[in-house]
Amino acid sequence: MAATVNFYGQPPQQAICPKGVAGLTFVFSPFKGSSQSMQNKMKMTCLRKPASNKSFSKRWVNLAVSAADDFNLKLGPSPSDMIKQFYTCINEKNLKELDGYISDDCIFEDCSFLQPMQGKKEVMHFFEQLTASMGQNVKIILEHVCEDDGFTAGVNWHLEWKTIQIPFTKGSSFYECSQKEDRLVIKKALVVTESPIKPGGIVLTLLRNVTAIFDDFPKAAEWLLKSPHVITRFCLKIYSRLLAPFVNPLLAGYIRAWNLIARLFAFALNTILHFLKKNFG
Repeated sequence: MAATVNFYGQPPQQAICPKGVAGLTFVFSPFKGSSQSMQNKMKMTCLRKPASNKSFSKRWVNLAVSAADDFNLKLGPSPSDMIKQFYTCINEKNLKELDGYISDDCIFEDCSFLQPMQGKKEVMHFFEQLTASMGQNVKIILEHVCEDDGFTAGVNWHLEWKTIQIPFTKGSSFYECSQKEDRLVIKKALVVTESPIKPGGIVLTLLRNVTAIFDDFPKAAEWLLKSPHVITRFCLKIYSRLLAPFVNPLLAGYIRAWNLIARLFAFALNTILHFLKKNFG
């Protein structure tokens, strides 16, 4: 006998029921998502036939099987699965495989940098520096991974050193993917990293003052907002001509002082560890 099979977003179709369960209605649970997210999510539920004869009058049949396995669907990885593999390559420093996840025209915007990185060459140069800076014990740990209806995915993450979370290293990344042959690649990315500086309510006070100025001078505000590079160049000129001669030497001395402190701390730590190993090891 024939049974009704419904897929989400498709008209009902007729299918042949397996022998022994003829007359049952098979319905696929609808869900929202891209074609890639369909795999491992479809569940086929066998509902009881309306009580039209004595054999089914007092029986309930509940069967759950994987539709993806039964129909052998080959939909390819979802954006979330691809992003997980992408971060695995970063943690394993597998730059060769990582290169395959970056599109040739990729735009990678990290809010820690003034300008976004454009093209595979610039993006891969950034990841080469990133993996080298992470050393052997720092890993990116994914907290939440989600995806939208299209080829987009979002990730919350943080850094850990030997499974210990590093302070001020939380971040969120958003990816827009595209199809390239039989795989997904990253077309556009936006990365927002936690700032170690926590101004708190000062930000709200500053925002209130700035918006008040914008409201009082709307034309000037519109010009400034449409030309942010002009402000940046103006500030850089003021800094280079007026502040740089005084600030740069102070910054250089500050950096040298911290380098000396870091070396002294490392020397003291190594001395203590050597002493403990020699006497108690």
